[in-house]
Amino acid sequence: MYSNNHHNDGHIAVLIPAEPGVQEELIASDPALYYRPPYVGPAGWVGIDLDRIDDEELGVHLIEAHRLILRKQAPKKKIRREL
Repeated sequence: MYSNNHHNDGHIAVLIPAEPGVQEELIASDPALYYRPPYVGPAGWVGIDLDRIDDEELGVHLIEAHRLILRKQAPKKKIRREL
């Protein structure tokens, strides 16, 4: 998800889902880069400020978020195929 200074929070960022515990690790490692976004933060999503990350590192995060989403959807798709 893209966030463009939502409610004047000062972040131009992407918001991505993360595995349990990863959000806290990322924020602790670099609180200027990573943050807990409103609304989706309690569900484990992490905000990444785009002006503080290079494309390669951002790409790694986006690929991992995509894999996480696919893993979460896989059981649902399997069940649908069996019906």
